[in-house]
Amino acid sequence: MDIVTLLPVLMFLALALLLFSGFPVAFILGGVGLMFGFIGIFYEVFSFIEFFNILSRIWGGVCENLILVAIPMFIFMGTMLEKSGVAKDLLYALQILLRSIPGGLALSVTIMGTIMAATTGIIGASVVMMTLLALPVMLERKYDKSLATGTIAASGTLGILIPPSIMLVIMADLLAISVGTLFVASVIPGLLLASLYFFYLFFRTRFNPKLAPSLPKNIGPSTKKEKTLLIFKSFIPPIALIVLVLGSIFAGYATPTEAAGVGALGSIILAIFNRRLSFNVLKDVTERSALTGAMIFGIFVGATAFSYVFRSLGGDDLIHEFVNEMGFGPWGILFVMMGLVFLLGFFFDWVEITLIVLPLFAPIMQTLDFGDHLPSQMIVPWIAVLLAVNLQTSFLTPPFGFALFYMKGVSPPEVKIQTIYKGIIPFVLLQLLGLILVIKFPEIALWLPGLILD
Repeated sequence: MDIVTLLPVLMFLALALLLFSGFPVAFILGGVGLMFGFIGIFYEVFSFIEFFNILSRIWGGVCENLILVAIPMFIFMGTMLEKSGVAKDLLYALQILLRSIPGGLALSVTIMGTIMAATTGIIGASVVMMTLLALPVMLERKYDKSLATGTIAASGTLGILIPPSIMLVIMADLLAISVGTLFVASVIPGLLLASLYFFYLFFRTRFNPKLAPSLPKNIGPSTKKEKTLLIFKSFIPPIALIVLVLGSIFAGYATPTEAAGVGALGSIILAIFNRRLSFNVLKDVTERSALTGAMIFGIFVGATAFSYVFRSLGGDDLIHEFVNEMGFGPWGILFVMMGLVFLLGFFFDWVEITLIVLPLFAPIMQTLDFGDHLPSQMIVPWIAVLLAVNLQTSFLTPPFGFALFYMKGVSPPEVKIQTIYKGIIPFVLLQLLGLILVIKFPEIALWLPGLILD
């Protein structure tokens, strides 16, 4: 091979190396794209005028994309629920309801992670919030440190899969499929993972209660009236908001963008209802939402520049040739894709993996045929759900599991990083089990979309 043919390979290697530099990902993606664009000009395989095509793609693909408007509003909704104390009240209510069960607090964290996943896809915020709220209480109750940290980390990452997930919005845009279809397809797989966590914790703590002692009965409301009031005040309101947001999407009454607006407004109303909306809270939530949204859209811009130059230099053709030379059938291609995403998860965040890998494999995904295993029109949504389940592991696998670093940053000093690593091992295995189940039984992802679409 000559140097011109190898340019896409060198471009990908340069990106992989520079991502370890700690420099902002958006600048690395855009910078590598521009640098190899100029290298392509030198070798006469890229023209200067093509740089203007990048600008038009950024405008048409990102700035004018109404679906992506949902992202900052979902971020605002999740941040407001955290800052207004709704999440804290929810965890307390769940603790009281499950206090007589061994491991009740761990089960409460799992349920709360599932509920909060349906309000926001900001994994960093979810893990930090749940660590600050739950970990001190779990340590005070003499919970096993590995069990406590693993439960929080795994439950906090469910937001990447359970809708309305920011990642699913991005995936749907990159794959040119309906956001609503992808949302519906990911509901049961997301609940499957949450159920695997729940039953694992239930049986493990039942057989070894010392790992997770029960909550003393003298804590919290004791009368039926007080418990009922607690449920109506702390449990039902966030559930109602989730049903309103997701139900409006699934029923076809609202687009994801409109539902995101309803969710953002609903989070403000809940803050007012709890008497915790102040100017400082609103200011803090707005600033955090703006910074998180700017980070995500900055990566969009950089990824657009990278993917355009990569394709212009023949990267797509190189991937197609590689796949054809290997002689993989559809199942071989699927397992290569899943293996690549799993391995990249040890080193990169889901944003980088999604925006780098998905555009490369998207054309191949359109051509796959799995015969009687599933209908051809549902192959792309099914693979997208598989990728989403797979990407759960990217937050938990060392050495660069971001959820682990988020947790360590706000954990008490006595919680060591080795303890956190040990705690996530069972949950990574459960995530892989969930992935295998969705591959073996595609109806897990496709039954609900088929029911609603029919």
